[in-house]
Amino acid sequence: MFTLSNKEELPSATDALPGRDEEMPVVNRHVVLDRPIKGPFSDDLEQIILGMGCFWGAERKFWELPGVYTTAVGYSAGFTPNPTYQEVCSGLTGHNEVVLVVYKPTECSLDKIIRVFFESHNPTQGMRQGNDRGTQYRSGVYYLTDKQKVHADTLCADYQKKLTRSGYGLITTEIKPAAEFYYAEDYHQQYLAKNPNGYCGLGGTGVNFD
Repeated sequence: MFTLSNKEELPSATDALPGRDEEMPVVNRHVVLDRPIKGPFSDDLEQIILGMGCFWGAERKFWELPGVYTTAVGYSAGFTPNPTYQEVCSGLTGHNEVVLVVYKPTECSLDKIIRVFFESHNPTQGMRQGNDRGTQYRSGVYYLTDKQKVHADTLCADYQKKLTRSGYGLITTEIKPAAEFYYAEDYHQQYLAKNPNGYCGLGGTGVNFD
């Protein structure tokens, strides 16, 4: 048993829920792109993990990009192994709701992906996104390569200048090495393709790079 938390503060590793050894079972097929959502993936593909609020709308934003091979939603940047959605929402796992983006860099540039990331949500809101509040809704770029870190840092600094000119505060996006990605429950995968009228809390600032 665990107690739901309204705190917008991350738990410590010792306070986090224990989790489990069993992986979340998912259908290994993207319902839109008709490709696997679990690896291993071929060497011509790269991966990055992004958190930008509720992962339903965030995933759709990326599967629509030309050159993106596949996407999946899950939990990362926390402590609890193989958490459930209910556990993540409790605030006691430390995880963020994230999207795994698998892309072909010759067809979809890293620059494009990170620009879409920043433009598609409000990265200044801390532990929330719009009306969705909690640590699982924080903004985050979780990189797998040094190149991804450099791009994220550079574009974050560039976007901060544009946001400042538009009256927004400081970006709170965490840019960190990718931790373990745990797949979310199957009904969350490509949720808005399965439920076209489903909830999407994704909303940007209206400030673009170009």
